[in-house]
Amino acid sequence: MEQVRQVGAYGVLRDAERRVLLVRGSALADFPGVWSLPGGELDHAEHPAHAVVRQVTETTGLTVEVTGLRAVVADVVPYPDLGVALHTDRVLFDVTAVGGRLRAEHDGGIDRARWLTLDEAARVPLLAFTAEAVGLPVVALPAGALRRREPFPTPGADRRQRFGAYGVVTDPDGRVLLTLIADGYPGAGRWHLPGGGTDHGEQPVTALLRELVEESGQLGRVTELIGVDNLHNPAAVGPEGYPIDWHGVRIVYRVRVDVPTEPAVTELAGGSTARAAWFTRSELRELPLTEIVELALTPST
Repeated sequence: MEQVRQVGAYGVLRDAERRVLLVRGSALADFPGVWSLPGGELDHAEHPAHAVVRQVTETTGLTVEVTGLRAVVADVVPYPDLGVALHTDRVLFDVTAVGGRLRAEHDGGIDRARWLTLDEAARVPLLAFTAEAVGLPVVALPAGALRRREPFPTPGADRRQRFGAYGVVTDPDGRVLLTLIADGYPGAGRWHLPGGGTDHGEQPVTALLRELVEESGQLGRVTELIGVDNLHNPAAVGPEGYPIDWHGVRIVYRVRVDVPTEPAVTELAGGSTARAAWFTRSELRELPLTEIVELALTPST
């Protein structure tokens, strides 16, 4: 099957009675009659935090603001009639309503938005990521729930979107592990957070720990989700040799390496990493760093 990917942003919104806001797919949706968290696919170059505000307003009528990053998950749904396996990376935010008015009925892919108690939500069909997000068991959808027949759009050859997982990796002495970007890649010569793009069907935490081994030979454990970063370079020149409109969504975690070793880059790293090394905090001040490193290592994170 053809492997297709997309990135979505979704909001977990509760009212004063602790009910959760859910939306129901219309006859035009991939899953008609199935409920989910409000949200949807990112536009090219759009930050996930901006996307969730836009999408929640479009699907519910409520104006919201982001209060926190809740979780990042991935799932794969096969579309047998289309010959496609769709991988969706879902960035889930906690949001709160600051204005607007709930629209119960809608046009387009959503036909209803409602506040539901958990007992009520447990009695309606839910997309798996939504059930997990609100603390309910995942129940398989009935046969025939998937109704999409329209083909997925094909991105242009000069436009790319990449979803990656990166780590602020430390050892028991407080040193920080960084990787040096190799020649021929955007940011060459600068020190970067360990990590990289996720594979089709791969969860971000799994991808990060895999990349950590490939880029440095270190075995780590993820301890905390700390942020999401958005990178848009409309004319990035990499190994392809020509400019590409590049959109990267990068999830950042804290990672602990309890038994550090001398870093070693393996062939599986793919050539984008020239070397890896441990640094003390004072040594970091003398290094050329990527923006995401500087952001991730600020005291607020």
